[in-house]
Amino acid sequence: MQKQVDVLVIGGSAAGIAAATTGKAFYAGKSFLVVRREPQAVVPCGIPYVFGTLQGIEQNVIPNAHIEGAGVELLIDEVVSIDRQAKSATTAGGVEISFDKLVIATGSQPRVPGWLKGRDLQNVFTIPKDRDYLAGVREKLESCHKVVIIGGGFIGVEMADELMKKGKEITLVEVLPHVLSLAFDSDLSLKAEGILKERGVVLRTGEKVQELAGRDGRVSKVLLESGDSIEADAVILAMGYAPNVALAEKAGIKLNELGAIRVDEYMRTEDKDIFAVGDCAEKFSFITRIVKGLMLASTAVSEARIAGMNLFGLSRLRTFGGTIAIFSTSIGGITFAAAGVTEALARERGFDVVSAGFEGIDKHPKTMPGTAAQFVKLIVNRESGLVLGGAVTGGVSAGELINVLGVVIESKLTINELLTMQFGTHPLLTGPPTGYPLLKAAEAVEIKLRHLAPCTEKNG
Repeated sequence: MQKQVDVLVIGGSAAGIAAATTGKAFYAGKSFLVVRREPQAVVPCGIPYVFGTLQGIEQNVIPNAHIEGAGVELLIDEVVSIDRQAKSATTAGGVEISFDKLVIATGSQPRVPGWLKGRDLQNVFTIPKDRDYLAGVREKLESCHKVVIIGGGFIGVEMADELMKKGKEITLVEVLPHVLSLAFDSDLSLKAEGILKERGVVLRTGEKVQELAGRDGRVSKVLLESGDSIEADAVILAMGYAPNVALAEKAGIKLNELGAIRVDEYMRTEDKDIFAVGDCAEKFSFITRIVKGLMLASTAVSEARIAGMNLFGLSRLRTFGGTIAIFSTSIGGITFAAAGVTEALARERGFDVVSAGFEGIDKHPKTMPGTAAQFVKLIVNRESGLVLGGAVTGGVSAGELINVLGVVIESKLTINELLTMQFGTHPLLTGPPTGYPLLKAAEAVEIKLRHLAPCTEKNG
């Protein structure tokens, strides 16, 4: 069977959907086809919540109507080869698809280190973006009480927090000194650890797993390099993700040093008619331009929209300027969010920075029902005053406030420009105008900068 389309998108998760629907919106006269293996795609960031908050995997799927309603065709199949010269792709089902433009959005897959002995034992699970696999994991975990999670990043921490709601006995093992340490400085990581411990999670930070041991083919223990062992009915490997690039590599498309598809600021590969977006595509830092391996659904969708808008005509106004790490999560009902670089990373990269924070409230007056403490920390370049990063903890509104901070960083605003910005406030929705935490944190940084500035005047 043969098909002819203007734009073929391989992969139908968040990035693939956004690339196709944005492209169709900007180029309505072009035909778009999305090919993906799974009949249903899961919401990537919602995966941990199917193990606690949600009733099941069916509550965490992306409706196909979102694709088809945009005028994009969806084919459930798997692309197995790409012929760049012929501008065609072949599927496992025997369909040969000719295209004018191609968008590769094949995502990522869980990292399972080859050195980890026992990784193939029963009840050792990863967390892929695969509906059927995740449904199976959820079912099997129902009968497991002692669960060990290896990896203290966002997936590991969120899985721990959610499984606690099911009454499981959770141990979280992290090789770094603190959980979430790639997103937060130690002050906030320690706060997150405190909440996890209060909820009953056993933390083994600064510990490396040596191997997984089993009995009758099923995992029963996690052995640590320290010599300790942890009993386990199940083990969840949350050790990060790797770009899924086998198809692109087979087609001769260039990869970068981290194994991701190399792209330019329009998300094009070396072939001007082939784009790559999402977890499979190259990432580089907005601030330092260093190539990095960060994978976020929000970044993926941003890249996808840029690709979609540039498919048939490049725009200098629509380019990808680099990844700003914008994270948010909820631990025990408390929001933890970060944007840009941490203080530790800024100094490691060579920046001279000043940081300060302010704790206020997210509604006003503080007697308002549902009011939560809100802490804002800002990290600023001492010389220029440019805001390089920051963090927010508090109630649910912190998740949106960190997006504001992301805009501040991307717009390259200085601390003085932030101080003079106008913000709307309302008692039920925001902190008070007299003590808006973001502005008060900016004020604290400015005071610190003035105190640290060299004296230029003599006392009279």
